[in-house]
Amino acid sequence: MLLSRPDLYELLSELGFIRIFSVFNDFVYPPLAPKGIWFLRNLSIILENVPGMRTLAGSILLHAQKPPAPTIYPRVNLTLDDTFRQAVSVIVPCHNEELNVGPLVRRLIELFDHCIHEIILLNDNSSDKTGDVIDELARQDTRIRSVHRAPPNGVGRTITDGLRAVTGKYVLSLDCDFQHLLPEIRDLFDGIAEGYDVAVGSRFSRHSVLLNYPLVKIVANRAFHMIARIVLLAGFRDLTNNLKLMRREVAQNLLLREPGFAINAETGLQPLLMGYRVKEVPISWIGRGVDMGVSSFRVFKVGGGYWRVLYRLWMWRFLKAGPYSALRRRSSIALDERRTGVTTAR
Repeated sequence: MLLSRPDLYELLSELGFIRIFSVFNDFVYPPLAPKGIWFLRNLSIILENVPGMRTLAGSILLHAQKPPAPTIYPRVNLTLDDTFRQAVSVIVPCHNEELNVGPLVRRLIELFDHCIHEIILLNDNSSDKTGDVIDELARQDTRIRSVHRAPPNGVGRTITDGLRAVTGKYVLSLDCDFQHLLPEIRDLFDGIAEGYDVAVGSRFSRHSVLLNYPLVKIVANRAFHMIARIVLLAGFRDLTNNLKLMRREVAQNLLLREPGFAINAETGLQPLLMGYRVKEVPISWIGRGVDMGVSSFRVFKVGGGYWRVLYRLWMWRFLKAGPYSALRRRSSIALDERRTGVTTAR
């Protein structure tokens, strides 16, 4: 008695929805045998994105949008813990994001106004009007800082500059293209409030939802993390997402060497191996639509940087050598603070 997919699309169209598509989800249901959980969960993520095969999934998530119309979002405070009051520095790398950066900043302020210490918008040599947009945003709100980078370009260089410029007690980094659902950032704040030093938005938890996530990126991500767990002898699922909230002391003690997207592996894996408490928080990921610009991320182009990070971290962890040799474990950082009487910002 179930409607076919064309019939379901037609029904939603008659109700006034546009941009209708389905996302296949869940090949695996509890209870799962403990020995098979890891393998089955990762296999399920892959099968959900394989053409043809994914139609056998047990659940279908439907996405539909009402025709564009002016929308007034309610101003609501999603951060309940006063720990973060005016304490969070937000860094946003921007490269040709003139359509996205304004709505992103306004929505961040609507949702997390009372906890924002500053929003640092970093223009990475954009060729459109991104620079003009962020300058205007800075004129409208004194908490917004516009930074215009000089060449060479690179999201890694941009994030590094942002982390060096922050002055708040906590640092939130995120992309400019609405690939993450902003209300879910609340869960990262909850993670830090629980006592963690870093909270990372995990795209590959069983509670995560991926929309339009390219299959080749899924395979590359899962392969990298599987090999990284083996090489580094550590447990984690997805630490290479740019959506991260961390204490400023963590950001100050990182050694960032990558000029491109592989910096996300550095900011995710270094804190874990240094002994900081890292929590992975399930989040949703939405692929860019045609009205959101074009991502510059290319798996085969940037992949070498990720393997370079993994090799350097292996050298540091087991041989105390290589470009990360100056990294210090959390215990040694605390010892230095006691000896010198100087405490990093917390």
